[in-house]
Amino acid sequence: MKIFQREQRSLFGEILDWMLTPILLLWPVTLVLTWLVAQGIAGKPFDRALEYNAGALAQLITVQKDTVRFALPQPARELLRADEADTVYYQVMGPKGEFLSGEKGLPAPPEDERAPIGEIRLRDAQLRGLDLKVAYMWVRVDLPDSPPALVQVAETMDKRSVLATEIVKGVMLPQFVILPLAVLLVWLALAQAIKPLNRLEERIRARNPDDLSPLDVEAVPLEVAPLVSSVNDLLLRLKDSLATQKRFLADAAHQLKTPLAGLRMQADLAQRQDASAEELKQSLRHIGRSSIRATHTVNQLLALARAESSAAVLAHQPCNLARLTMDVVRDCVPRAVEKQIDIGYEGAEPGTDGVVLQGNANLLQEMIRNLVDNAINYTLPRPGKQAMITARVLVDPFSRALVLQVEDTGPGIPPAERELVFQPFYRALGNEADGSGLGLPIVLEIAHQHNATVSVDDSRPGPGQTPPGACFTVRFSVISG
Repeated sequence: MKIFQREQRSLFGEILDWMLTPILLLWPVTLVLTWLVAQGIAGKPFDRALEYNAGALAQLITVQKDTVRFALPQPARELLRADEADTVYYQVMGPKGEFLSGEKGLPAPPEDERAPIGEIRLRDAQLRGLDLKVAYMWVRVDLPDSPPALVQVAETMDKRSVLATEIVKGVMLPQFVILPLAVLLVWLALAQAIKPLNRLEERIRARNPDDLSPLDVEAVPLEVAPLVSSVNDLLLRLKDSLATQKRFLADAAHQLKTPLAGLRMQADLAQRQDASAEELKQSLRHIGRSSIRATHTVNQLLALARAESSAAVLAHQPCNLARLTMDVVRDCVPRAVEKQIDIGYEGAEPGTDGVVLQGNANLLQEMIRNLVDNAINYTLPRPGKQAMITARVLVDPFSRALVLQVEDTGPGIPPAERELVFQPFYRALGNEADGSGLGLPIVLEIAHQHNATVSVDDSRPGPGQTPPGACFTVRFSVISG
């Protein structure tokens, strides 16, 4: 039951509902119980009066000349009928059931409720449609083998109802004043108790937009402390995210500055009046190379942004990792042949059991392409040694894990730099390969979105292979499809 209905849930209203609803529901129950108790309390003194009158009338039964007689003095008769609120009846029946005095139509007690002689009992009865409370007793008669006589005194229930009503009024009427006062006090107490939340809201609103420092947990009530701790955790993660974005933007600006500066310089050189045709061609070649590098950097930035923003809306569907890998290798063959690199695929075929996983095909293909492109960029042919790149998909029958590997015969990555290469724009020292430093961060982001891990090790050494090369491994935890 909701006493206060709102379009938007309110903590104040919720607590108020749960506090006031039981009070308002219990109030009518209290009214009924009070009425029942009042009825019992109001009836007790009148029941005792009826019992007293029945005992008094029993003493007026006498035996004269072997005949049972009942004589009620006039003062006693007037006193018996002196009640202003109720009508009082009495009845005296002889041992043989003969009527001696009183109200002849007063019903006799049931046979199954016959009381011992001399014991007064009470029962409910009706006379001409009126509810009565009756006190009756069986009286011993001083005649040999004579049955007992019956004395009954009855009265209507008006006095009892009036007294019960007065008791209920005396108990419940003050509650009509106390109940609104209790509601007001509950309202004020709740408003006072919820003030720390209002003060917390004011402190948050008064903050500078770039102030991401934690809130003071000690300044809030104990029940609100977990919420404040969660907000502090969110602020910390937001601070780290903003710092990462600022660093990313700074690095991106720095990376784009170099090719753009080269474009401007080469354009200035080409515009010299004394520039020869060969110098003009050389400048145009530099301009083309710088534009390709800038385009590649921009494309990688967009790919990384798409990978990071796809985490919340990633559409999963069955993806055949072997087929995706083979398609990427096939697309990269012309570029590898141009650089005199032997590129190939080995491992599980597309029809093999266990090569299908739940994921996003476009992102998985982007991850594989970045791994292969990275290998092509850093694998250079050497005299007397064949440059090779091998992509493979393996299924572990024991752990039911799906593994993607891209192995090359390039310069390899020193152990000290194997974690750094996954940071945006990081370039391993000592190499001049083209690249933006974003390929491996993209691989790591896409792998995390597919619950996979990425590691890098030395490649398996071939005959006379020096340096060792690099082998990137993406391990998907459980095969699913």
